[in-house]
Amino acid sequence: MLGYGFMGDAHTNALRTLPQFFPDAPEVSLDVLVGRDESAAREAADRLGFDRVETDWRDAIDDVDVFYNLGPNDVHVEPSIAALENNVHVLCEKPLAPTVADAERMAEAARESAATAGVGFNYRFVPAVQYAKRLIEDGALGEIRHARFRYLQDWLVDADAPWSWRMDADTAGSGALGDLGAHSFDLARYLVGDIDAVSGHRETFVEERVPEGESEARPVTVDDAFAAHAEFANGAMGTFEATRYATGRKNGHTFEIDGSEGAVRFDLERLNELEVRRGDGRGFETVLVTDEDDPYGEHWWPAGHVLGWEHTFVHENSEFLGAAADDGEFAPDFEDGLAVQRLLDAVEHSDDRREWVTV
Repeated sequence: MLGYGFMGDAHTNALRTLPQFFPDAPEVSLDVLVGRDESAAREAADRLGFDRVETDWRDAIDDVDVFYNLGPNDVHVEPSIAALENNVHVLCEKPLAPTVADAERMAEAARESAATAGVGFNYRFVPAVQYAKRLIEDGALGEIRHARFRYLQDWLVDADAPWSWRMDADTAGSGALGDLGAHSFDLARYLVGDIDAVSGHRETFVEERVPEGESEARPVTVDDAFAAHAEFANGAMGTFEATRYATGRKNGHTFEIDGSEGAVRFDLERLNELEVRRGDGRGFETVLVTDEDDPYGEHWWPAGHVLGWEHTFVHENSEFLGAAADDGEFAPDFEDGLAVQRLLDAVEHSDDRREWVTV
């Protein structure tokens, strides 16, 4: 595992949980944790349960069956490609890469490798999201006409909040667009289908910030917020919005999908619920997606005993490791990651040119 911050906690928590609730999942040994700072990596390895540490990923790749790339976006590319060339299974966090060119290299490496390659779009594994997909695939909503996706957070509302690598284009690639919008674009493709064209707008509200513990300000070279219109291949109209400046919204990832026969609404802050409007109903009913026959329901608690954000990683790890152990396919894969990267790039080009861009 490369990286031991926020995503390191999420994935190792999932790996520890798997044996109890997903007994058919492959047995996993936490062998080596990779970090540039040896002292910090050793402390993290003790906390997370890894046997040893390395400060250079090149010294770890040959020794493992599975590689989790959880580092900043600019270190997704070379380690993941090297692992795949060595036929090591790779789960890489999103977005796949800082640029389309990098994502294309990674997707090509995945095509040529015998290993399984996956991207960490964990919201595909929310039971309510998979329930919505079933309704759409079964035709319960009829012909899809509108799809609206928003991802709203507020952790940068304070203009004095510190600078971090997520505000640097060379490291992150983009701001709210890649950090949050990537999730929305992946869910849109998963639920509705391919997107043919976009018209996008980006905004940066605070031009520079001071890193924590320092005195000199650094420039903010990514977007703070974006909005986009989209044209789906099936004729549906889409709208997207993401920001880290939505006062009062902590992790408001929502979507609404309208069809000729029904509609669904979802909010990640109420992730056990899906609002559904069917047939001749006059309004939406709130469906609690926790029954035993709901997605992943047989693995957890009795109906009504709700799940949380961390369980999306349990589901994701179960699916990915099962595919890796069987040399099988996993979705979202690097092709999905590349498709999302092209959408992010199209939004940027659309904003630069002030015109619609074909994806």
